[in-house]
Amino acid sequence: MSQPTTKKMYLHAAFGAPPQIKRRYDASFKMTPGYKASLPDMMEAEEAIQGAAVPIQQVGVSNFKLPLKFKTKAGVIHTLETSVTGSVSLKATLKGINMSRIVRSFYEHEDDVFTLALLKRILAKYRRKVEALNARIKLSFSYPMKQPSLRSGLEGWQYYDVSYEAVMRADGSYRQFIEFDFVYSSACPCSAELSEHARDTRGVYAIPHNQRSKARVKVEVAAGKRLAIEDLQQHCANALKTETQVMVKREDEQAFAELNGAHIKFVEDAARLLYAELDADKRIVDFQVACSHLESLHSHDAVSVICKGVPGGFAADFMEFRDLVC
Repeated sequence: MSQPTTKKMYLHAAFGAPPQIKRRYDASFKMTPGYKASLPDMMEAEEAIQGAAVPIQQVGVSNFKLPLKFKTKAGVIHTLETSVTGSVSLKATLKGINMSRIVRSFYEHEDDVFTLALLKRILAKYRRKVEALNARIKLSFSYPMKQPSLRSGLEGWQYYDVSYEAVMRADGSYRQFIEFDFVYSSACPCSAELSEHARDTRGVYAIPHNQRSKARVKVEVAAGKRLAIEDLQQHCANALKTETQVMVKREDEQAFAELNGAHIKFVEDAARLLYAELDADKRIVDFQVACSHLESLHSHDAVSVICKGVPGGFAADFMEFRDLVC
């Protein structure tokens, strides 16, 4: 049977004929200034905008990663893998932005220790570079703190999901935020009462249900103030008491059972306890708290959201409760 000869293959050899397009990478090629200047630039294209010629509120890059330095409250510097999201607003008359400039803004500071104050300088810089009105940054990382066991004297590293976030507006106004996740145990007050009733009235041994739970705390830090990540951890620990443990021996497990018995709480209690703790810190001008108790009794979770109530500030509109699974 004869082979068809009318078909063409462009990138591969076929029917005895070589490919029409030769594929090779020229590793020896050296770019000259003239060649670089000749490269097409989409920002120079006429009638390049597709769709409606309207402003875009956010355009940028998300989840580019690099090792950044963070200093603990005690002055120790940790280098942590950090996921960076950076975006700017885009005028209606512009096709797009040079996204690599946002990335390069961070590489210019890769040897610096990252703080909210440094984010302000970076935002101002890349607003200028991409000629944007508004700009925002979010850095997400896992932050280690060594925590002691309850009774055995052991210590272990607890890791906390943390984000630094900053926003700069066209008028130069600047807002800075820290988001902090705190994992704790919640013992149900109702289940505890019912268990004691069974023991007292019928001599039946029962275990109240409790579960791993998570609070996500997002705070706005006042201008010119410094709020350490350790401060937020301490606020959560002071409010909720029952942080999950890292290193545990028998005496620690018994202590944790006692601790949960002393601090039984519904998800409503958790939200109000955190409100009272955060509201007392004058460095925090606004906050939102979302709690999720991953119920061992139910097939669903119990959740709550509370905010400080600042006019024009955070609203209790958190709905991403699946992000709080732990």
